[in-house]
Amino acid sequence: MLNYIWAFMLLIGIVYGAWSGNMSAVSDAVLDSSVQAVELVISMAGIVAMWCGLMEIADNAGVVRLLSRGLRPVVLWLLPGLRGEEGEKAAEYITLNFIMNMLGTGWSATGPGLMAMEELDKLNRKRQPDRADTASNEMCTFLVLNISSLQLIPVNIIAYRRAYGAVEPAGIVVPALIATGISTLAAVIFCKVMCRCSYKSGI
Repeated sequence: MLNYIWAFMLLIGIVYGAWSGNMSAVSDAVLDSSVQAVELVISMAGIVAMWCGLMEIADNAGVVRLLSRGLRPVVLWLLPGLRGEEGEKAAEYITLNFIMNMLGTGWSATGPGLMAMEELDKLNRKRQPDRADTASNEMCTFLVLNISSLQLIPVNIIAYRRAYGAVEPAGIVVPALIATGISTLAAVIFCKVMCRCSYKSGI
């Protein structure tokens, strides 16, 4: 669907540019955007490499494992269906995904997130074989919490602001923490209410 939307927007822009006699401006914008995209990727490569390196060091030093252990009770409270041995692997991937997102390294959180969803799907098929095509409460909760994405250090935004010449790139940290904190709180309340409603209705 997104491909159709983007194609439609591009087509409308090109047609309007040709109709208004600004086709040269459209061509210049396309070329300028291409150059800016390459420059942005190159400028962000160093920041991404630095944070990935720091995460690797933290992992080898046992910091990530320590954070995972501390966050685990919260994950099990948010996703009570993962209690027990069969939910162990999914809980581990979800905890790692949450930590990566909180540290602002969304690119490194994608892998654990996909593996977590795969484990949740296996668990759902095992527990409810007759409703295997329906997402479980745990799957929906994990997705909503991922979208709300609490971030302690918004590395991506800091990198973008730095690339585009912001005077104080890290000045976004406190506002981002407040915004994502509120969005995550809203996500937790929503998920808890909806899960309770689904349990009462037997869905």
